[in-house]
This record gives sequence, C-alpha cells and structure tokens, in this order.
Amino acid sequence: MRQYEKTGILSQKDLQIPSEKQLQKGVAILECVQEIPCNPCVESCPVHAISMKDINAPPVNDFEKCIGCTKCVSVCPGLAIFVVKVKDRTAWVTLPYEFVPVPKVGDMVKAVDRTGAVRSNALVKKVIKQGKTMVITIEIDSDLAMDIRNIRV
Repeated sequence: MRQYEKTGILSQKDLQIPSEKQLQKGVAILECVQEIPCNPCVESCPVHAISMKDINAPPVNDFEKCIGCTKCVSVCPGLAIFVVKVKDRTAWVTLPYEFVPVPKVGDMVKAVDRTGAVRSNALVKKVIKQGKTMVITIEIDSDLAMDIRNIRV
C-alpha cells in the first residue's frame, strides 16, 4: 500500500515532476493517481499533451508538448490539476477554486500545501471563471512551487 492510500495526501515522489526548464515555460502538474474512469483532461488539452493508456489509467502529461494553457485545470472533477511556472525566485501556481468568497486580483491570501497547512502568503495575480470552476493564479516564492496546492481567503 502506498503512503497516500493511508493518509490521503500525495507527496512529490507520487507525481510526474517536470524539469526546471519545463517549469520555466509553465506546465500542468497532474495530481491524479487513482485508477478511475475519467478523461476530461485528455479531451480538454488543445495540444494533446495529456494522454491515458486506457479510460481507467491515471493521466500522463508530456511536459514537452504542454503549453500551460490551464484548460485542464477547470475540467478536472477531482480538482487535481495545477499549472506551475517558475522564473528565478518567483513561482505562479494556477489552481482550481470552488469556495466563497472568491479572491480578487491584488488580494493577499494564505497559500496552503496538500495537508492544508498555511505555508506562505500569496498574491492573487489572475482570477477567471472556466465553466463552473474559478481558476486562480497566485504568486509565491519558487521554493514552494511544487508544494502549494490551495489558498485560504
């Protein structure tokens, strides 16, 4: 049994991790590890970077093809896709957000990790509605880019 099956919390070793060069352009991080019949992310990708062996397999992202467009973020019913971009000491994490109140561009929010622990303050850089899901981009320190996965308003 994998650790996340006991705790419900993924770690970086459970994920497909992009290279530093790939993170500089911005790519989707797929934190979907369950074998369930689901494929909206595959269908939403305009460059066919996301694929699955079959309908029950976890999705895989080809980071070389991925353009970081964020279309997959809002269609994932498990809220398990994030776009991460890193430049120098700054990172931008784009995440799905289905709570109220919805933050506004320029707001300072609390950045939380996969356990729900507050790790930093974050500046809201972008807020858009894609379908029924709000997609929020926050700015944080690059050291936290692969850890921050939600916000607290």
